[in-house]
Amino acid sequence: MKNIIDELYTLGDFVRWGASQFNQAQLFFGHGTDNAIDEAVVLVSHVLNLPPEVPDILWHSRLTYSEKQEILKLFDQRIQERIPAPYLTHEAWFADLRFYVDQRVLIPRSPIAELIEQRFEPWIKVNQVKRMLDLCTGSGCLAIASVMLAFPHAQVDAADVSHDALAVAKKNIEHYRLEQRIHTVHSNLFSGLASQYDLIVCNPPYADAPELQIMPTEYQHEPKIGLEAGTDGLFFVTKILREAIQYLTHDGTLIVEVGVSQTSLIEQYPNVPFLWLEFQQGGEGVFLLTAEQLRDYAEFF
Repeated sequence: MKNIIDELYTLGDFVRWGASQFNQAQLFFGHGTDNAIDEAVVLVSHVLNLPPEVPDILWHSRLTYSEKQEILKLFDQRIQERIPAPYLTHEAWFADLRFYVDQRVLIPRSPIAELIEQRFEPWIKVNQVKRMLDLCTGSGCLAIASVMLAFPHAQVDAADVSHDALAVAKKNIEHYRLEQRIHTVHSNLFSGLASQYDLIVCNPPYADAPELQIMPTEYQHEPKIGLEAGTDGLFFVTKILREAIQYLTHDGTLIVEVGVSQTSLIEQYPNVPFLWLEFQQGGEGVFLLTAEQLRDYAEFF
């Protein structure tokens, strides 16, 4: 790549050339972008300290030699090591909010973002949520976005079994100055919790063995503890279904993402009336159950 440095001049040159290289290398996109051009824009704008939406007036601006070097270094890492762009920039966007990320946490990409942006309507009455639990919080994105966009007066516990993940979550909580509203808790699912919540939201590991085997190389940079969920992908969700009722208020609600394990979950619990939420911006495999339903169908768990 170094030989090309004197042949590229402008921001647009580097985006075009980078996108061409990414396509030639057959990179996988799915950690914030879905195509080579947007991926190149993310890396170039990061080096140049520009916003994600680069103003048109800058596309023909010439770059300095040091800027070119830094961009080519990131391009090389992206291609040779297959490192997802958010791990290279330490920046991910979720529900239009910026989050710090590194390889201690999964890169935020849950369709629950759309639900948060809609303030969980029509399923949740916002003023009835006084306490919320973000179980398996990772980067803290669900907890933070919920407070920022949906429940401005709720107290939130952000729980995770990984101390490394909680360190990242704390960094993001401090960035948004939400230390008085969001509290991190070290907990293996519910084991470290003693409260009851009006809403429990969880994006647990749910990748089954076959899915893990075919995942693109980019996913191998993410912590396996955030992906692996046994042979059928249901190792964690079955425990959540059995134990959640103890941690929900009488009229509480449970929302869980199970992704591609949706089919396996339906097969295992054919009598349970899961409400599968639909998303206009894409995504699937997120169910809702009320505390009443968890009580009524407890025998099946």
